[in-house]
Amino acid sequence: MAVWIQAQQLQGDALHQMQSLYGQHFPIEVRHYLSQWIEGQLWDVIDLENPQEEFKAKRLLDSLIQELQNKAEHQVGEDGFLLKIKLGHYASQLKSTYDRCPLELVRCIKHILYTEQRLVREATNSSSPVGGMMDSMSQKYQQINQAFEELRLMTQDTENDLRKLQHNQEYFIIQYQESLRIQAQLTSLATLPPADRQLREPALLSKRATVESWLTREANTLQKYRLDLAEKHQKTLQLLRKQQTIILDDELIQWKRRQQLAGNGGPPEGGLDILQSWCEKLAETIWQNRQQIRRAEHLRQQLPIPGPIEELLNELNSTITDIISALVTSTFIIEKQPPQVLKTQTKFAATVRLLVGGKLNVHMNPPQVKATIISEQQAKALLKNENTRNDSSGEILNNNCVMEYHQTTGTLSAHFRNMSLKRIKRSDRRGAESVTEEKFTILFESQFSVGGNELVFQVKTLSLPVVVIVHGSQDNNATATVLWDNAFAEPGRVPFLVPDKVLWPQLCDAINMKYKAEVQSNRGLSEENLVFLAQKAFSISSNNPDDYRNMTMTWSQFNRESLPGRNFTFWQWFDGVMELTKKHLKPHWNDGAILGFVNKQQAQDMLMSKPNGTFLLRFSDSEIGGITIAWVAENPNKAGERMVWNLMPYTTKDFSIRSLADRISDLNHLLFLYPDRPKDEVFSKYYTPPLSKAVDGYVKPQIKQVVPEFATANPDPASGNPTYMDHGASPAPVSHPHTYGIYPPMSDSMLDADGDFDLDDTMDVARHVEELLRRPVESQWGGQQS
Repeated sequence: MAVWIQAQQLQGDALHQMQSLYGQHFPIEVRHYLSQWIEGQLWDVIDLENPQEEFKAKRLLDSLIQELQNKAEHQVGEDGFLLKIKLGHYASQLKSTYDRCPLELVRCIKHILYTEQRLVREATNSSSPVGGMMDSMSQKYQQINQAFEELRLMTQDTENDLRKLQHNQEYFIIQYQESLRIQAQLTSLATLPPADRQLREPALLSKRATVESWLTREANTLQKYRLDLAEKHQKTLQLLRKQQTIILDDELIQWKRRQQLAGNGGPPEGGLDILQSWCEKLAETIWQNRQQIRRAEHLRQQLPIPGPIEELLNELNSTITDIISALVTSTFIIEKQPPQVLKTQTKFAATVRLLVGGKLNVHMNPPQVKATIISEQQAKALLKNENTRNDSSGEILNNNCVMEYHQTTGTLSAHFRNMSLKRIKRSDRRGAESVTEEKFTILFESQFSVGGNELVFQVKTLSLPVVVIVHGSQDNNATATVLWDNAFAEPGRVPFLVPDKVLWPQLCDAINMKYKAEVQSNRGLSEENLVFLAQKAFSISSNNPDDYRNMTMTWSQFNRESLPGRNFTFWQWFDGVMELTKKHLKPHWNDGAILGFVNKQQAQDMLMSKPNGTFLLRFSDSEIGGITIAWVAENPNKAGERMVWNLMPYTTKDFSIRSLADRISDLNHLLFLYPDRPKDEVFSKYYTPPLSKAVDGYVKPQIKQVVPEFATANPDPASGNPTYMDHGASPAPVSHPHTYGIYPPMSDSMLDADGDFDLDDTMDVARHVEELLRRPVESQWGGQQS
């Protein structure tokens, strides 16, 4: 169903929110009459931060205006005449508004569509039993909205009381002036003759007594009104503080946590529109109450009455200032984090945003934001309010940016697009810590004035920890530091403390999240995969997942200490698997063709029960970023005996020459992918198409993979057993698909001690032949062609 149809069915606060999206910048009538066209355009493909996209936005603006004009021309009848005029007016209005800034139109419509979809989704979820989590979220949102309604009513009530107090005080002052006038008249009687004085004095004394009695009584009433109003303000501020704590300490912190996990490949943190709307409501309510308290203070100064009200008002004023200060400083956030692995001399970007900027009119005097890089120790000192003497740990180019206000979305943000870390100053490291374990952070700071410089705030916010590298070879270990920090950092920690050890299931969640994100696959790590990884991490052979649930893994085990018998760590091995899968094996992983996380003994146990020619793909235990083919076949040295063979692992270097699917296609002794799927059924859609005939006198080179020890003559897949040819010399690596020699004796240098084949020499010959075949035909074949 179209979003606009559903949006029109919204009710209550949701309908009010939807209606508030429209106005002079984009009339609701345009949304209504062009709903189908608007929802059919590709607004999301336009990058709002790229000025070069402006021509696309201009094209959409022109199309929108044309659609409006077409709609207007087709209106008939009396009502149609008025609508025709109105739509024509809107077309002219939109053209004049956005013709010079078409990207703002795209920003506006994207914001409208996103908000409508959210409101419809929330309304749908609240009216249907979808799930406990959505129900609880809707319930939480409802509680927040109810608290805002309560605050609105309380603020309206204190506003009414304040007006009543002001009216009564004004009347009191009038009566007080009357008492002064009576006193002046009594004083003037002294100049009159005694007879006249005795005639007029009693009436004036009586009138003075009446007025003074009223003034005394009314002064007590005014004092009570002031105390009652102060008590009401105290209750409002209590609820305000509670509501602000929920939004800033719960909702905003959760958003920041989701942002941190998104750095590990978790789901996107989500937009800030809901949070901004809540923060703006807070700002509006706080400011209204602050103005009320200031007016009450003004009334007290205008008519001082002895009592505790002065102290109460001072306390209220201090409290409301603390509340708004906390709101402004907490809502200065990093919307787009800088890269957490930061390479020197490389351009990077970040975006900071003030969620209450539009509501407090901060943009009337656009603030400037500065970015600096500081160390972990400097970040600790900063949070303790210690004097850091504006120290930095490096130099960032293009580190100043002015915040811009976007009228259509109401967002105030600064987009740093071209920052670059020119140099870094490292601290003295001790022990086993390396440069890739040293954490820095980007500090963003600015100064905002609120209420016409009435309040000035110094604001600062720290990015997620960043690890600075100078060479791509450091990326692997730097990513490990970032992964561990993002996964296991506690909210409100001292920068940048993380636990030294975590439970194995916690680490499994983190690496599974990272794996799916890097490989861009919905197929994550299965329980069997995680058991394999646990066996590798802890050097234990148990296949029972429960045996690992209470085990802990330290940072040193993760990426400081090498695995037993290897020269690399657990993380380095796992990261190599991710890189290889991401670059070359993603479709096969998604198809389930790669078992991957299987050791050599497990592969042997699985294959020995299958027919000859059955194979599987597993990640190499001995090499970073390697995958090997294991298959079952006859033992050439012992008739009637079968054994499992393993090719030397393929790496990225190998797949840059020939893909995995083509390599499997080349090897005719591979028949069935474990457990029993014909290999062509699984891999044929990834085979490289056959080469075309020679063109312009050149023959295109062709590389084929051959394992000389396993050469078959047109095997029959149905038989499950390849037919071995008679003994003969091993062929060159480039040959016809079915012309192979057979295996040499076991002592051949191609085999390692475990029955693995080393293809390095073979591939060197292949590259040499490829180079020969690239030469013109005339040099190869005696000039048969010109």
